[in-house]
Amino acid sequence: MQKSNLEKTAVKTSIVTIIINALLALFKLLAGIFGASIALISDAVHSASDVFSTVIVIIGVKISAKKADKKHPFGHERFECVAAILLAVVLCATGVAIGYAGLTNIISGEYKNFEIPKIIALIAAGVSIVVKELMFWYTWLAAKKVNSDALKADAWHHRSDALSSIGSLIGVIGAMCGVPILDSIACLVICLMIIIAAIQIFIGAIKKMTDEACDEKTESEIREFIQSFEGVKRIDELMTRMFGNRIYVIVEIACDGELSLIESHKIAEDVHKGIEEKFPLVKHITVHVNPFD
Repeated sequence: MQKSNLEKTAVKTSIVTIIINALLALFKLLAGIFGASIALISDAVHSASDVFSTVIVIIGVKISAKKADKKHPFGHERFECVAAILLAVVLCATGVAIGYAGLTNIISGEYKNFEIPKIIALIAAGVSIVVKELMFWYTWLAAKKVNSDALKADAWHHRSDALSSIGSLIGVIGAMCGVPILDSIACLVICLMIIIAAIQIFIGAIKKMTDEACDEKTESEIREFIQSFEGVKRIDELMTRMFGNRIYVIVEIACDGELSLIESHKIAEDVHKGIEEKFPLVKHITVHVNPFD
């Protein structure tokens, strides 16, 4: 996947989600105000925060797509991880704010003075669940297509919004059935879901920032592919590390010790080119040749 395609896909997906999120946030805010639902108003704030988070995605992807330069000879892919970490922080702050509002209403007993939510609040919560789940799949499929961590984080942001809308729906229904405290309890549930999603995104990004090995399936496929090359007698060592959404590979292969330098170099070069062609996520592979004994 070319960087230009990654950037193009990510920006296109992000612009679409920004427009939808802005409209959805406005719709839920108005429905929450006129429908008398605190949970729905909190949910609208969450959707509004998605607009800001998607802007972070665009910035992160654009920077990560830049070519290597003198100061960054290995490229800029890790800036996507930085964007994902920022998204996690924003997501967590949003969750805490929503949870604080719900907890304050419960402790103060303010929920007893809330109006009974109207039917518009129920409709808005239902619409939000459907729209946000569709947005999750739209963004997730785009993220898988270009292997973008920032887009994946943004997709989960949409999924957490869909889950929070389910909490809003439960709160509205409970309040309409004469249990108004459920509206505030729903805010606490929303808070918990958002914070869990933020922690998962943060941990995933940190792992890629700290040179974690690639997944076992990919590493196994790389190992099998190297062993298929004629002249490779054995793999002495294979190491991988994640660099943003790309993979660096270091491998030591054993070849016949009687081969000339030119012949052993040819085998190493074939392995090098073959890996980078078969595995697009591999940014670079270093091949060292040992004599087979």
